[in-house]
Amino acid sequence: MIGVSFQLPIWFDLGAVFLLALTGVWAAGRRGYDVVGAFIMAFVTGVGGGLLRDAIFLQEIPLVMKDTRYLWAVLAALLVGGLTHRLADRFEQVIGFVDAAATGAYGVYGANKALLAGLPPEAALLVGVCNAVGGGLIRDVIVREEPVLLKPGQLFAIASLAGCVCFVLLSYKYGVDVEHAAWISILTTLLVRMLAMRFNWTTRAFGLRPRRDDDSDTRGR
Repeated sequence: MIGVSFQLPIWFDLGAVFLLALTGVWAAGRRGYDVVGAFIMAFVTGVGGGLLRDAIFLQEIPLVMKDTRYLWAVLAALLVGGLTHRLADRFEQVIGFVDAAATGAYGVYGANKALLAGLPPEAALLVGVCNAVGGGLIRDVIVREEPVLLKPGQLFAIASLAGCVCFVLLSYKYGVDVEHAAWISILTTLLVRMLAMRFNWTTRAFGLRPRRDDDSDTRGR
């Protein structure tokens, strides 16, 4: 094993926060929230994954509490999202593209931080995926919706996992420069998500379910 000795530039993290916060603003616009609601949606969607990564998994003060650039990234997303929400309504694939790019960047940044903190590769994958999807999970809980992450649908967490696996393999096992590995991994996440959207690749319900015939027999008894 070669290992990782270099941390990705912080703009990978800031860029992911901005893009995810942007999707949160667009989601708030579709629900008819006011500016306060839009900011809250942007904040939890943008920095939620980073809060889980730093406070829970890495046991350190979250970066959002130490670096004001994260707050400015959220505020910038609030402004841009307010100006472009009609564009997002017209072109739903725009949201999917932005979300895929953001989760890809967030995932590799989280995996990189975990490896530098001394976690084994398997744990780094878990941190990376939680970093990528955590904000969306918290957002859904706040608006009292069943989290998209838990339901069958187009590849979301799996795409993030694919990107994180790619990053860990390239940077940790094969010693590829971390920035090059990060870009390849982000593109991997983006490619998987775009292919899933294009060809409607979806997950299915897990486990055994009663057949419809059995249900009708039960109701008839």
